[in-house]
Amino acid sequence: MELTALHPKAPTYHVNTYPKKQKNYIQHKNINLINHQSNPPTQIQQPLHRPKSIPPKPVIEVKPQPTKSNPKITTTTSDILYLMDSLNLPISLDIYMSLIKECTKIGDPLKALELYLHMRKSGVCLNFTLANRLLLMFVCCGCFENANRLFDQMPVRNFNSWAVMIAGYVENGNHGEAIGLFIEMLCEEQFRDPYDDKIKFAVSGIFVRVLKACVNTMDLELGMQIHGWLLKMGLSRNAMLTSFLINFYGKCKFSVGAEICFDRVYSRNTAVWTARIANFCHEDDYEGAVNIFREMGREGVRKNSYTFSSILKACGQMGDGGYCGRQVHANVIKVGAEFNNYVQCALIDVYGRCGFVKDATRAFEVSEDARTDACWNALLTTFIQHGFCIEAIKLLYQMKAAGVVPPESLFNEVRSICGSRILEKD
Repeated sequence: MELTALHPKAPTYHVNTYPKKQKNYIQHKNINLINHQSNPPTQIQQPLHRPKSIPPKPVIEVKPQPTKSNPKITTTTSDILYLMDSLNLPISLDIYMSLIKECTKIGDPLKALELYLHMRKSGVCLNFTLANRLLLMFVCCGCFENANRLFDQMPVRNFNSWAVMIAGYVENGNHGEAIGLFIEMLCEEQFRDPYDDKIKFAVSGIFVRVLKACVNTMDLELGMQIHGWLLKMGLSRNAMLTSFLINFYGKCKFSVGAEICFDRVYSRNTAVWTARIANFCHEDDYEGAVNIFREMGREGVRKNSYTFSSILKACGQMGDGGYCGRQVHANVIKVGAEFNNYVQCALIDVYGRCGFVKDATRAFEVSEDARTDACWNALLTTFIQHGFCIEAIKLLYQMKAAGVVPPESLFNEVRSICGSRILEKD
């Protein structure tokens, strides 16, 4: 039995199934196509020629012309007063308020006195708000004699009047006058009741300035009296005031008062912990400062640049081969405070005391954008202490190029250690 394929084989012959007319058309088309391919265009058969080399056109650089910047037209207080006077226009209190605000911002004493004299000639009646604004303008411009005269002429004074004068004295370094004015303020009837909520809100801010004055005058008795006032007013648990009290007691070497303030405060923020660390450093208890820093970390309190600069001073005195300083440096990098000027200066000092001159130099190089005089002096001290004479001399030239004048004591140390001949070559 023969097996046949599933599909029959295709026939080997070609069957022409085209009609006759279509067959003739296809044959004619194929003949034309063959003739067309056998005779290509004459352009293709010609040999190829190289294109003529055309030199490139010269490129003309067009320099942009500098645009002339229109200078900003600034109008001063004198211009406004002169314009209003020349037009015989009265100046309203609102305009005077704006001019006082501008003089306060600029801090020019001549402009402030000119404005005040113009107001007196114009016969402006000083109301309560205007007098306080003038008082602030005089204090910000440094005209304390005019501020005192205006303050004495004020029939009624509120907390802002007293606060401006006391703050001005403290910032100007007249701490004794600030304390005397504060005692005079407490004799006023409106500040005698320590349980009044309005007085609590008003006086709490001014106590910070007075405590700062007490620190500079080392008046422990007055500071303790202020502490008693805060206890009566129920403000002893305020974190901001507590940090200033701890700082005050630490500067006065009264550690018992600082510990009492620290134990009584409820919410111990960064300022409170930093003040306590600084107190331990003032008392030369560096190990205690490091323990407080570790306790601060366990409590989860966030550290700032002042915290790191304070604890780094203690690390430089630990004598542990720089182990504590490196740990704090790692914490500084983690927090992102390595670019702070105080922290950089403290790092240079720590590594210099521990003998790591290369690390001190690296910490100095980080502060390339904003180097303070303290950073320059700290690195120069490091080079002097470890006998790096060439590096110290190079740093002196760099300081000269940067416009930094080193202290005379450091310059004399470089002269004595490295020799005066090298320095006299310049």
